[in-house]
This record gives sequence, structure tokens and C-alpha cells, in this order.
Amino acid sequence: MKLRPLLLLFCVSIIFAQIRFTFQSGDIILRGGWVFDSIHDGVRRNTGIVVRNGEFLEVDANLAGRDPGNARVVNLADDEYILAGLFDLHAHYAVDLFGAGRVDEYTVNPLLFLANGVTSTFPAGEVDPEGMMEARKRIDNGQQAGPRILNSGPYFGSARPGWNHAEMTPEAIRADVRKWAALGIKGLKAKGIHPDQLAALIDEGHRHGLTVTGHLDSGFRNSVNPRDAIAMGIDRVEHFMGGDALTPDKSAYSSLEHLDTASPEVAATFKTYLSQNVYFDATLATYGSFSDRQPKELYEYWTNEMDFLTPYTRTVVESHLPRSNNAQFGRLLTAKLKEVKAFYDAGGGGLITLGTDHPSWGEYWSGFMSHRELQALVLAGIPPSAALKIGTINSARAFNMGTKLGAIERGRWADLFVVRGNPLDDIRNTRNVRMVMKAGEIYDPAVLLASARGRMGPVRAEDAAWWKGNLRFAKAQ
Repeated sequence: MKLRPLLLLFCVSIIFAQIRFTFQSGDIILRGGWVFDSIHDGVRRNTGIVVRNGEFLEVDANLAGRDPGNARVVNLADDEYILAGLFDLHAHYAVDLFGAGRVDEYTVNPLLFLANGVTSTFPAGEVDPEGMMEARKRIDNGQQAGPRILNSGPYFGSARPGWNHAEMTPEAIRADVRKWAALGIKGLKAKGIHPDQLAALIDEGHRHGLTVTGHLDSGFRNSVNPRDAIAMGIDRVEHFMGGDALTPDKSAYSSLEHLDTASPEVAATFKTYLSQNVYFDATLATYGSFSDRQPKELYEYWTNEMDFLTPYTRTVVESHLPRSNNAQFGRLLTAKLKEVKAFYDAGGGGLITLGTDHPSWGEYWSGFMSHRELQALVLAGIPPSAALKIGTINSARAFNMGTKLGAIERGRWADLFVVRGNPLDDIRNTRNVRMVMKAGEIYDPAVLLASARGRMGPVRAEDAAWWKGNLRFAKAQ
């Protein structure tokens, strides 16, 4: 008598769960502490995590009576917690230290991302796409420490220096996508794009297996309302959820600061996202950094981020402080906190992703902003466990990498970081990074940060030309 397929699969899974692998040279065993796997809601005792060839070989391993042999054993304290590596879907490497326009900085920034447990990044529009690709290759080849860089290539829309709407016809858009896809980009970003251009971008991007995201607007001045982008098939939307609550007679910024999250228009927008499985990248914390740095607890330093500037650059940056207060952005943060909580309550928790969107002027760095974004989600009223999923498995799924990244589970790439203190009790404990692992390689965050201190920016005024090199790029977010 033959077993039914489901029963057979169940029996095989039970047998596999009882397999006790013989440890090999090069294996890493994490023993002790606690684990939050980004699949379940709570933490549990870590009986053992075994990493081999850059992947999780065993999770919840029974290590009793097993000889570790030549494996590397890492013993964790009882107050240490293992979390999946963070995935920043709006991870700008751009800096503007002299008020002369943005440049992509890919020497110090990778160290800061990785030291903060951010193991995967999507730059979401690159100022210097060729330079960013070379940085990605160096990291992939082990020549430089850093997170995965899943290249976006240049912006598609007026945010790209030199963009000409008349010249960028739908066919020109398609040709440009084909060019960058062949060069190895992993996703596409639209900003300041017209409707016919976006339709072509989405269609051609999907032909090449690329996800498409967009900083869109309300339909004002031939922009695209996210509602219409969703009908075109866009995968993710940033900043503004759109819909009829954003009217085309004014910009999305103007409408959003007065958003009534209890309105039927907003309810209809939520329903659209849920029915079409479209992800929303809220980018909460960056808004307060452009305004009055409130609430204060969100923008306090736990590491003085200005220490990463060269002494000369720090003098220049400090001469521009305090920066001007964009009062509208402060109101937008208040509105967005309410919006993201309402979307979560409407069932959208699985469709919210983590994005920092912080092109830096030297006061804060994107690597640290991931922890502020997690904290902002919790300040909005989202439970810490859900916030951690937003920063890990949600972002991975939104990028079509949900089977390889975003969780601590057998067969996934071994990306994790260890923190001191339970982040489910206080989400700010994610800041206390004790160890980082990317693709099975262990990094000491203290060493990474020490290697980055005093290196951001030119050493002297005569060396500042490169840092002022992209004068055409819009200074405003």
C-alpha cells in the first residue's frame, strides 16, 4: 500500500528533523542566548544554530553529546538575542557634505551599514550607478566589507541628473532598462516620472525579473498617483500610499499632512494594496531628521555619528548646524505615523517594509537610521515583533528574495546579528549590536566602526572637489 503524497512528505520531514549532521571544518555553531527568527512572533531559547557554506544548516539544533570537531563555536550570553539581518529597501549611499549636491559614498557607508546589522541594501536610485556597481563587485569578491548591494542603477525620472522627459519616450525607457539589466541591477526606482514612462518601466522591468518601486505623487503636474501605478503593476510604493485622498490639484506632500486615516478614501486605498499585494515603504524616521528632530528619543545618538567624518569635514558640517527646520516634514511624520498604524490595523502588516531614505549631510548616517526606523514603527503603535518582521522578512519578500533572506531558517543565507537585550521588551535594544554575520562570515561591529572613524569626507579643502562633483542633483529629498 502506497503512502499518500502529503503523508509521505510529513514522514520525510520528521526523519530529516532527526538527522544529526557531522560537523565539518568551516562550520560555525552559535550556542546559547535567544533567537527571534522573523517567522514566529516570540523569542525562544537558542539550542543551536549551525552554519555551513554561508547557509543555515540547522536551526534549533540538538547539540547534546555531539562533538563540534573543528567547527567554530560561538557561545552567547543569556542576555543576547539573535535576529535576522536587516534589509533596507531605501538605502541611500548618497551624501551631501558641502551643500553642492549628492555623491554616492561607497567606502565608509558599507562599514556603517554592516556594523548595524544591515546585511542587505537596495539603494533605491543611485547618483553614481557605475561606481556603486564597482563597490558591489568589491564586496561580493571579498575585497571590501559591507552588506549586499542590490543595485538599482540610476533613477528613472527627473531625479536623474540630465533626465529629459521629451527624449525619454517609452521605447527609450525600455532600451535603458535592457541596458542596466544586462549590467546586473536587481531592481528599478522611479522618481519624477510621467505615466506613460512608468507603464513602460514596469512592463520592461518585469520582463527582466526586476521589481519596480516608486517615489510617486498625487497626479499633480503629470505625476503618477500610486493608485494608478498599482493598476500598471508596480511592486512597491514609497512615502505616499496615494488613492483619492491625494487629489491632483496639489502635491502629495500638501494632501498627506492633512490625511484623515478614518476616511473612506483611505480605506479604499488600503483595500487596493491588500488585494493587489503591493508593498509600502513608509520611510518614517527620515522626515523628523529634516524637521525638528522630534520626538527627541528617536534622534538621539547612541554612537556619535559625526565621529565618522574627517576632522576637516566635521568642521565644515558643524558650521552648518543647526540645520533649518522643515516644519512641513515634521507634520508629515505625525501624519505618516498615523497612516502606517491604520494600514497595519487594516491587515497590512505583512506589506510594510523598512526603508531609511536618508541621503546624509553628515549629522546622521543611513546605517544607523534602520534602528530609528524600527523605533518609529513601534512609536506608531506597531508591536516590536511586527516591526522586526517589517525590517527583515517583509523586505525580503517585497524584493522577491523571501526564500533566501529575511529569516533564520534552514536553507536560507546565513545573515543575522546579535544584540544585547530583548528587542521585544524595548526595540531600542537592536542598537546594541554585538556580532554580525553575513553569508556565514562573522564581523565584529566594534572593529567595523573603528575602521570607519574619521574617514568620511575629504581630509583637507584641496581634496574636496570630488565631494562637490554632482552639482546637478536635486538637493531636496
